[in-house]
Amino acid sequence: MRIIAGSARGRRLKAPDTDATRPATDRVREAVFSSIGSWVEDADVADLYAGTGSFGLEALSRGARSAVFVENARKALTVLKDNIETLGLGGTLVSGTVVDYLNRSKDQFDLVFMDPPWPLETGQMEDEMALLDPLLRPNGEVVVSRRHTDRVPDPPKTWRLAAEKLYGDTRILRYEKVKQEQ
Repeated sequence: MRIIAGSARGRRLKAPDTDATRPATDRVREAVFSSIGSWVEDADVADLYAGTGSFGLEALSRGARSAVFVENARKALTVLKDNIETLGLGGTLVSGTVVDYLNRSKDQFDLVFMDPPWPLETGQMEDEMALLDPLLRPNGEVVVSRRHTDRVPDPPKTWRLAAEKLYGDTRILRYEKVKQEQ
């Protein structure tokens, strides 16, 4: 696994030796970032269920202003911390659950990656999306990775499904927060 483009292009990322972490493949990340384009530049990013940090670190390499990495699995946290330090792109590591972080956070984001463990129930993901909604800036985007057979999560009413693609057994959903009229 490596960084695809930007200032850290070609740099390798470590992954924990566990089945609990399922890093996004280079192919999937390349497709996701191709669909986002240069929009990632100067974005404030959250990598929820960060695992190795591949999405957030790729965003930083491509010019994102900041990234918050949220992870609670011990082995993944160790590798994630090492990946952040080794690449030297910055970022804030949060040790804890996504729900706890979203409940207490005052951060605002332009781009959020949600790549939870596949056994996570769709209903739990929908609850987390509702908690995330006030932290997502107008016109912000959320990229969700799910197993191709999982039910597509229903987003908050302020979001719309902008794209949906299948890559092998992975379904990538891209949601946009619709700017509300005043």
